Amino acid sequence: MLVTSVGKLRLEKPGMVASGIMDETGQSIKRMLRSGAGAVVTKSIGSNPNRGHPNPTFTEVKGGYINAMGLPNPGIELFRDEMAVAAKCGNVIGSIYGSSPEEFSGLAAKMEEYGAAAVELNLSCPHAKGYGMELGTDPETVGSIVSAVKSAVNIPVWTKLTPNTHIIGGLAMAVQDAEGDAIVAINTVKAMVISPQFGKPILSNKFGGLSGPAVRSIGVRTVFDIRAAVDVPIVGVGGISDWRDAVQYIMAGASAFQIGSAIGTKGICVFETINKDLERFMTDYGYGSISDMVGVAHE
Repeated sequence: MLVTSVGKLRLEKPGMVASGIMDETGQSIKRMLRSGAGAVVTKSIGSNPNRGHPNPTFTEVKGGYINAMGLPNPGIELFRDEMAVAAKCGNVIGSIYGSSPEEFSGLAAKMEEYGAAAVELNLSCPHAKGYGMELGTDPETVGSIVSAVKSAVNIPVWTKLTPNTHIIGGLAMAVQDAEGDAIVAINTVKAMVISPQFGKPILSNKFGGLSGPAVRSIGVRTVFDIRAAVDVPIVGVGGISDWRDAVQYIMAGASAFQIGSAIGTKGICVFETINKDLERFMTDYGYGSISDMVGVAHE
């Protein structure tokens, strides 16, 4: 009942671990795949090791978290060892970031070599200068990166888009025109928090990305808009913590969904809980499959 497909990629369960949590080592990815997740998206990996921003990089706020990690990662060469463990256990989606189509293509080829089931292009991080959202808010740039990566690999190419734009339809169309295999939406919403006692921003980077329940409705609206604009399969992400949240994304147009912050608040059991509750809802309301629910809010 919970089987779904994101384009060519078949998932036994619709929930995935979003990039950035419990996905930095082979063993942690292995653990999440055994917890009820249908796939795990790795931490975003670049060409070279990156320390990220100095602390403080993370803070809890009402309705979620704000982080400005700065894309810390060991680099693609060192990540080979982690993928050697992870890729044997199930569907691992390799998240990558770069500053040019050529860099994205090289990273994607490495991820394919390491056994990734698909690659997710991080074109939406709101707090890394020269990467992520700075590239992902220009349709021409998005199209050129997706096209270059498609030419470099045989595995599906997913593109993670930002909600921090007024041209989400244009960005989605650029992905479709470049023959991208799926769109992932959304990444975190640009935000900040200030300490009243010190009169300064709490994060060292001043601003970061808001995740958690506070962004769910933004994510659902974004997925709805993308579904209305293009025919590319969609993966919904942002503020999902129970079956109701997941179903909203599916009915808005997503074929699968990702969970991040709720792993921190509810633990890794969140996947099994959502799977059971989702099956119960589907039985009660006569849905025989995930595909029966995809996009019904548009009808």
